[in-house]
Formats: sequence, C-alpha cells, structure tokens
Amino acid sequence: MAWCAARSFKVPAMDVGALCKRGPLAAGIGCVSVAGTTLWRSSSSKRSVPFACLGISTDTSIKEAVKTEKAPAALGPYSQAIKSNNLLFVSGVLGLIPETGKFVSENVEDQTVQVLKNMGEILKAGGASYSSVVKTTIMLADLKDFTKVNEIYAKYFPSPAPARSTYQVAALPLDARIEIECIAAL
Repeated sequence: MAWCAARSFKVPAMDVGALCKRGPLAAGIGCVSVAGTTLWRSSSSKRSVPFACLGISTDTSIKEAVKTEKAPAALGPYSQAIKSNNLLFVSGVLGLIPETGKFVSENVEDQTVQVLKNMGEILKAGGASYSSVVKTTIMLADLKDFTKVNEIYAKYFPSPAPARSTYQVAALPLDARIEIECIAAL
C-alpha cells in the first residue's frame, strides 16, 4: 500500500513504470501530485511502496478529430473539434457561410446566429448537441454587443445553460465581430 499524504489514507500500489511509459503524470486521485513525479512516503523503519497519481494519456487513440463540411473549415493548423475522454472540444467558430467562406453580414446579430448554426453542425458531427454543451467561451470585438448576443445565445441553449465566459478581445480572425468555442459532454 502507498500513502497519500494530502488525504491521510492508503491506496493500492500501482505499476509506476507502466504509467510513466504512457505519458506524463498530471492529475491526481484525491491527492497531491507533481507532474511526472513518483510520490514516496517514508516511515521511520522502512520505505513504502511507490505511489503515482493517474494522469491524462497522450495516447492518440483517445483523440479523434471531428470534421464537417456543413461548417466553415479551420483557418489554420487546428481541428474544427476534437473528441477525447467523453468530451467534445469545439474550436472557436466564426459567423462564416460554409459554402463561401464569407461572413453572413457585418453585424453582430447575424454573425452570432451563423456562429451558433455552424457550432450546431460541428456538435452534431461530433455526436453532441446544444443541450450537451457544458462550457462556452464567447469572444467579442466589442463588449457593448453583450446584450444583443445574449438574446440570441439564450435561444440555443436549454436550461440549465452551460457555464460561460465572455471577453472583449483586441481582434478576431478575419475581423469577425464574435467567436464562440465550447466543450460538450458525450
């Protein structure tokens, strides 16, 4: 048994060598951990069995790109979304028309509707929906558009609404007025 000092209880010993070969150790199981470090507890008479906290694997078989032609293609070296560990991570989405790659219009209301339509297609392609979104991040060119965006946004996400952050940013790709990214549970 190994000792977890942060919680004052013993946990079964693990094959630390096998864990280290899979990737960096980072996340703990109710204990303190240091990335890539094996934790030991010494007693006065002998050393205990090594203990490691489980981490997120770097195994690419648990990371799957999601792509749909019903939403604008990525503008750089990134995926529209990534499926991993029962989550869908949707990259920032702009209010572009998928067929033309042009903005639906210059106003924030039209771009917000198009962003959410595009996001819906990516969510669908990844096996999710608006109701499975747990977190969104909204980036606005002008925070004065907050109220207009909220009115439209509220129509897409059923209660309970996802957790959310909203920021005004210095600039967005292609001079967009709005960009939204999200995380959905699968």
